[in-house]
Amino acid sequence: MRRRDEQGSAVVEFVWLGLLLLVPLVYVLLTVFEAQAAAYGSDAASRSAGRAFVLAPSQDQAYERAAAAARLALSDHGIAAEQVSVHITCTPDPGSCLSPGSSVSVSVTVQQPLPLVPSALGTNAPSVSMSSTHVEPYGTFRQDRS
Repeated sequence: MRRRDEQGSAVVEFVWLGLLLLVPLVYVLLTVFEAQAAAYGSDAASRSAGRAFVLAPSQDQAYERAAAAARLALSDHGIAAEQVSVHITCTPDPGSCLSPGSSVSVSVTVQQPLPLVPSALGTNAPSVSMSSTHVEPYGTFRQDRS
C-alpha cells in the first residue's frame, strides 16, 4: 500500500477556510459600521435641528434653520440628504412653536443602504432604517416669538 504525499495541503486548506470565513465577517463589520454611522448621524441631526429651531428669531425661519442644522449634522457623518426625512412637531399648539411653555419634537429617520450592494437594484436596494427623536423645550420664561 502506497501512502499519498500530503505535504503543503494544510496551508491551502487554511487559506481557503480563512477566505471563506473572513469575507462574510468583513461584510458584517462593514454593515455594522454603516448602521452605527446612521444611528449617530440621526441622533446628532435631531439634537441639532431641535436646538436650531428653538434659537431661531421667528417660526418661519425656525423650520429652515432646523433643516439646515440637520443636513449639516448628517453630512458630518457621511449621510446624503436623499436618505433622510425630518419631521418637526410642536406641543401644545402646532401654530405657536416658539411660545413660552411649548416644546419642539424633531424626528429624524435615516435609510442607510447596505454596503457593496449594486446600484442596479435601484430603489429596492436593501437598507437599514435608523431613527432618533429629540424634544427641545422652549422654556416657560422666554419671550414669545411665534
